[in-house]
Order: sequence, then C-alpha cells, then structure tokens
Amino acid sequence: MNGKLAYDHSKAFLKKDLEPTPENLSLLTDVIQFHEWRYYVKDDPILSDSEYDRLFKLLEKWEGELSEHVRPDSPTRRVGSDLSSDFDSVEHLSSMLSLANSYNLDDLIDFNRQVEKNITSGDSSIDYMVEPKLDGGTVVVIYEDDIFVRAATRGNGVEGDDITQNIKAIKSVPLRAEFSKYGISKVEIRGEAIIPINRFAQINQQRLESGKDGFANPRNAATGGLRMKDPAEAASRGLDYLVFQVAYAEKDNGDNAAASIKTHENGMKMLKDLGFMLPPQAIFKTHSMENLHNYCLEWEQNRSSYPYEIDGMVVKVNRFDLQEQIGATSHHPKWAMAYKFKAKQATTTLKRVEFQVGKIGAITPVAKLEPVELAGVTVESASLHNEDFIVERDLRVGDQVIVERAGDVIPYIVKALKDVRTGSEVPIRFPENCPACGHPLKRVEGEAAWRCVNVQCSAQVLQKMIHFVSKNAMDIDGFGEKFIRIFYDMGWVRSIADIYRLDFEKVAELERFGQKSASNLKRAIESSKSQPIYRLLHGLSIHHLGIKMSKTISAHIDHVLDLKDWSSEEMAQIHEVGPIVAGNIESFFQDTDNIRLLEDLESLGVNLMQTEADRPKNVDQSSPLAGKTILFTGSLSTLTRNEAKEKAEAAGAKTISAVSGNLDILVAGEKAGSKLRKAKSLGTVNIVDENEFLSWIK
Repeated sequence: MNGKLAYDHSKAFLKKDLEPTPENLSLLTDVIQFHEWRYYVKDDPILSDSEYDRLFKLLEKWEGELSEHVRPDSPTRRVGSDLSSDFDSVEHLSSMLSLANSYNLDDLIDFNRQVEKNITSGDSSIDYMVEPKLDGGTVVVIYEDDIFVRAATRGNGVEGDDITQNIKAIKSVPLRAEFSKYGISKVEIRGEAIIPINRFAQINQQRLESGKDGFANPRNAATGGLRMKDPAEAASRGLDYLVFQVAYAEKDNGDNAAASIKTHENGMKMLKDLGFMLPPQAIFKTHSMENLHNYCLEWEQNRSSYPYEIDGMVVKVNRFDLQEQIGATSHHPKWAMAYKFKAKQATTTLKRVEFQVGKIGAITPVAKLEPVELAGVTVESASLHNEDFIVERDLRVGDQVIVERAGDVIPYIVKALKDVRTGSEVPIRFPENCPACGHPLKRVEGEAAWRCVNVQCSAQVLQKMIHFVSKNAMDIDGFGEKFIRIFYDMGWVRSIADIYRLDFEKVAELERFGQKSASNLKRAIESSKSQPIYRLLHGLSIHHLGIKMSKTISAHIDHVLDLKDWSSEEMAQIHEVGPIVAGNIESFFQDTDNIRLLEDLESLGVNLMQTEADRPKNVDQSSPLAGKTILFTGSLSTLTRNEAKEKAEAAGAKTISAVSGNLDILVAGEKAGSKLRKAKSLGTVNIVDENEFLSWIK
C-alpha cells in the first residue's frame, strides 16, 4: 500500500463513508499498519495523532462487532513497533505496552470504576499520579551496579533497537547513578528523548535553509535523532532525556526491589535525587476524579507555556502493589490512561491562496483551507507568512497539508503531504503587483516580505486607520475595525485626519447607531485628541516603531514635528534606538505628505506636544518596584493588564512576558495558572496579589 492510497482510505474511514464489513475491517487493519510504519519506523506520518487515534478507536469498535473476523496481526493485538533493520535488537527487562486514551471526564470516571473493580485488596481510596504526556521518542535505559549499560527504543514493547551510543551523547543522561544506596543493583528506566520547543524551531529553520523538508513536530525530530548512525549527529539535535517511570528494579540477591520503592511517586523522587531530569512543574497527586479532570483541563489550556511539546496527561495508579493487582490487557495496562488534549494538528486541503496588504505595505499570503476542527475550533485560514515560506515548503494549491495551531492560537501549515499528490496540484505564484492598487511590489534586501510602496494604496490606508484607533495606539473606545470599514466604504474616511472630521449627525442616522452611539463615539474621538504623543507616534504605523520605542522617543522631544529636524544618526544615539528604526523614523519625517498629515491633525485639535505621560519619570529608588522585573498573570479586578504594566513601569519596574530566572516579582490575579506554578518552583520569585501591588504603586 502506498501513501496516497492509505491517505484516501483513511479519509473515507474518518468520514464514516464505509460500513463494518469483514472486507472493510481487513482494509482498515492494513491502513493502520501502514500508518504505524510511517509513524514509528519512518518518522514521517501522513496523518495527525488525533486522526490515527480515531482510526484505532474505529478498529476496536468494528472488531467488537465482527469478532470472528479479527486478524491475528491486528494492531489491537500488539503495541506499535518502531523496530528498524539498521540497529541490533535487544530485549527489555519488562514488557512495554501502549496506553488507553481518554478525552473527557466520563472516560476518566469509567477508568476509575474499572480500577476499583480490579482491586482485590479492598482499598477504598486510590491515589493517582498525573504528569505530562511528553511528545518525543520513548527510550528505555538500563543501569547495572550504578553504571549506564544500555539504551533501546520502545520497539514492539518486548524488544527495541539498541541505541546505546546515541543516548550516551545526551548530556542529561547520567553515565553513573548511585542506585546502590537504595539497595538496587539492576534497574530499567523509561523516559522520553525530546527536543525543547524553542530548539525545535531552530532545527526546522536550519533544515529549510539547507533545502530539506521541515519536521512535522518535535517527536519526528527527536525519534529521527535517536536513529542517527553517528552519535555526534544525534547529539546535534539537542535532545533532552526526561524520565517518567521506574519499570523494573532488582536487588543484589535478584529479588524485586519494587516492594521497597512502594509507589510511582517514590520512584520519581529517587530518580530526581540521582540526577535524572523529570518533567518540569506538572506532576500532581490526587484521589479525586474531579480534581484530576480539572488539572488535565488546566494543562490543556496552558500547554503552550510548557517548554516541551505535550499532547495530553498520563494518569497512573500510584501504588505498585495495586498496579500489579489491576493488571493489563495485551495492548495496555489497566492501571494507567492517557488523557489526550484536543488535536493541535490535522490534515486538510489547501484550496486557494489570498494575498493581503498590511498597514506598511507588506504582502501576506493566506491559505484558505477546507474547514477542519483543530484544538476546539474550526480552522479555515492559515498564514503562509511570505514567499520564502511557500518556496521552502513547496506548497501548492490542492495539496493535502498538515495544519497546526501554534501556541494553540495562530494556525499555520507545517508541511505538504507530497506522497499523496495526484499531479493536479498547482504551484503558488507570488504576485508581482499589489493586489489592492496594482502598484509594482518591491523587496528590500535582507527582508523576507514583498511590499507595496504606494503610500496611497487603499488597503494600506485602511489598515493604518484601523491601527490608529486601536487600543495600543490612540485607544479610541468603541471605534474598532468594523466601523472604520463601514465609514471607509461610505467615503467618509480616506485618511487618519478624516477620523476627526466625521459628521456625527450622519453617523447617528446609520442603522444600528442612533444618537446615543454617535455621541459616545464623538466623545471618544474628542478624548483621543489629548493622548500623549507616544501613542500618536505608535499610531502612525512607522515600520518597527512599537509602543515601547515610541515612549523612548517621546521622552526626548517637545513636539512631534521636532523629528523632521533629527537625523537617523542623532536618533540612534538614544539608548535602545537602533539604526533600522532610526532610519525608518527619518524617512517618515522627510516625507512632505506625512508632515502635512501631522499639521492637519494638529489643526484639528490633536495634541502634538509632549505631555506629562511622555516625560522621563524620576523613579523613587525606595519604591519596592525600583529596578525590579515584574510579570502579571491571571485576571486583575481593578486594572487592565496594560494599565498595570504602565503603572509598574512608572514606578521603576521592567515588565517581562515569561517566567525565568530573571523574574523578581509575579503579580498573581484570579485563575493564575502555569506561570504561577513555575514561579513557585523557582523559589526565588516574590509572589504577590493585586492588592499588594496596588499598595506599592500608591
């Protein structure tokens, strides 16, 4: 079976276009076996994990209905195999099974019910351990007499490929660990070889720049690294090894040492004490199904903040003696289950490409997709970023593609499935002229984007006005993109200055407006005239000039038009102002049309003079925030996040966006999640609530 045929059959099964007949059951078995080979052996899947899981569930269902037609080689009768002919095979000390999957609270409740049913000792309270389901390559390592002696892939659960030399090259794997102080002479540990998310992005970019296909996900990159012939090449992938289980342990006399360890929790504590890396932050113990489910949901919402790719949480019965009582099927242990997150990846069709014009003329290609469910939402579009992105991935209209929600928010295309092409796919041609105004496009050396340099381009003018009224710029309350587009289509606004010329009597006559809404809008526009000049500077859409840099510039001028007399060299002398943004500011203020716009705005009453909010602050060095780095997480009740940041900066603090060793203060609001946990784990961060923060800024 080839990739195209397997893909087409898979889509038919997923659409439920086929009936559970003996012939279709056999075909489904073949299809899943093909996907297992692509996933485990080739490290190049053509289906997302969630789609494979759905096929596997369907196979289990049909085998229940057609039990007399179940094939002896069915994937349900064994675990998936990643055995390769390139390496010698070695046996594991204990069999390694797959995990049953759960997707909701009902599944977890049913799992708990089955656990209780299989316990014969009469225990009424069962502790569960919950930890991240790391999406890398599973590796089994063995230590004898405190020395690392062997490492193997998961294989078929009974034996795996001997990858000892490659695992030795991973610096987080101890070559010696004092298990003997726990009375253990031989031990088998299971863990995940995995690439941190930030390192994975670098690896993929390097591959694309060298003309190779990018990896679909960190797992493919990790498992491919494990099978490198040269251990130095394996080490170059930057793998970490995170342990998740003591699978087997024996004493000097050959007796089982699990009885002395007693629990999974104790085993993990032992491994940490011996210098192994554990999954950071997210290990939890509970006996409540509700708490367990809530914890899984919390991590599903915060998975993008985790340093490694995780696709779910693993739930395990804590006590080893209870694990033994509960037992296992031929496919999975009955004492453990994987709670799977909603899919971050899916396969779909790239139907067409639209080219959008941004506020500074950058042309962004946007893929229009066959709608697909992804991480709880329906995705129909994905940014293709720029021409290089399209060329590097050899994307074509009509391609079957893997699409992912980066950070669970922004959809993007990981790669095209070239194996399933039919020949009808059409290469994507980047336009030579602006799709809005027809002006020839230009590409500045060193930049990836093609730009329309026509400042009168209607699409740019529209996007500039949308940005100008936005919260981070002039913050005109209630005046969003929708109203800008309505007024633009009616011919009422053709430039930023026209916003201050609106006829509110006409606005009041519009459907869904009325006198009250028109009056509110008029009040908001009038109020914006007195905004500090850093907001105006940011609202002008000068390339690379963000709000932070606008504040820096505004502290050095008395009037916005002073900048027409500044050279880029003079601006670059200001701390934190680089030569690129300085050059862009100089170019903007050398343009007579831009000067005319600013003069027009001033004549309409818009402030161009430095305000108190623009002036450098004399920070009270005795303030608790002076010289500190601060981060806000959770929901604040009295301030918006931006207001809190502004007040913190005014009190001498530097705001940052992530928890790190540089963080001094974390202000935790309602429903603070993973950032709060990580800050607690560091032990060096001063964690305060909103009230304490407010007392400081007062």
